[in-house]
Amino acid sequence: MNCLNFRGCVAECEKTGCAGGTCFPHCKFPSDGVANDGPWYMQEPLYLKWKQWDCQSDCRYNCMIDREKERETVGHGPVKYHGKWPFTRVFGIQEPASVAFSALNLAMHFHGWLSFFILLYYNLPLRQDKKAYYEYASLWHIYGLLAMNSWLWSAVFHSRDVDLTEKLDYSSAVALLGYSLIVSILRSFNVRVEAARVMVAAPFLAFVTTHILYLNFYTFDYGWNMKVCVAIGVAQLLIWAIWVGITCHPSRWKLWVVVVGGGLAMLLEIYDFPPYQGFFDAHAIWHATTIPLTCLWWSFIRDDAKFRTSILLKKAK
Repeated sequence: MNCLNFRGCVAECEKTGCAGGTCFPHCKFPSDGVANDGPWYMQEPLYLKWKQWDCQSDCRYNCMIDREKERETVGHGPVKYHGKWPFTRVFGIQEPASVAFSALNLAMHFHGWLSFFILLYYNLPLRQDKKAYYEYASLWHIYGLLAMNSWLWSAVFHSRDVDLTEKLDYSSAVALLGYSLIVSILRSFNVRVEAARVMVAAPFLAFVTTHILYLNFYTFDYGWNMKVCVAIGVAQLLIWAIWVGITCHPSRWKLWVVVVGGGLAMLLEIYDFPPYQGFFDAHAIWHATTIPLTCLWWSFIRDDAKFRTSILLKKAK
């Protein structure tokens, strides 16, 4: 069916409150949540307000599902509606597979960061001032917090796509990517002097901050944001690849797997395809591939902490 039929279905649904034999009681409520034909106690239920599944959202979803069923009967594939693939809701969750994989990524980052913290401060020797010998400890702590924040908002955004959750998801992802590029430069070039770190990080922080402000307060340009994210992602993969090719790090094989796997996974972000069975699109599968890579990544970070600590202890003797 063409877009005119979809729009006509949505317009009719918003008037009648029904689409394809399914009716929505909250279509009697305008955007302010007060019933058109009832007193204050007839207001829209709180759980519907929290999910922000309003009349228009439900009409769009059900008209989309009906149109896709009609397209399938005549042998046509899925199409995008308002720039989004048609996903099947589960308990009100808009993209259940992406939500589940985002939550698993969040759990893997939390486990990785926590195990890194325990290793540094309880298993490895500490300096006299109770600080870790590992020079990059603070950088990885910040990375862990940014990663967990990013995957948290990814799960929220994929559960319900509204303007606020979209901006929080995209902004968090850009912040994580930008900081990851900084860490890749500082670790690969073994930058340990604090002043030098600030000089290296400053221009990247300025660019990432400007980009986030541009997205949130000027225009949300999806195409430009994709170019920026791909450029940052490719840059850090190249830096890690060059470093791992010349280093004698005992756990370099883990970094090789992460670099190659990350590069292949990035293709899923570039090559988009419709969701299989209404659940698994390219983006959801990309979320799934990053789960084992995250485990291996934090394993490398822990090995790096052990490796650098052993070197510094030998120099201290």
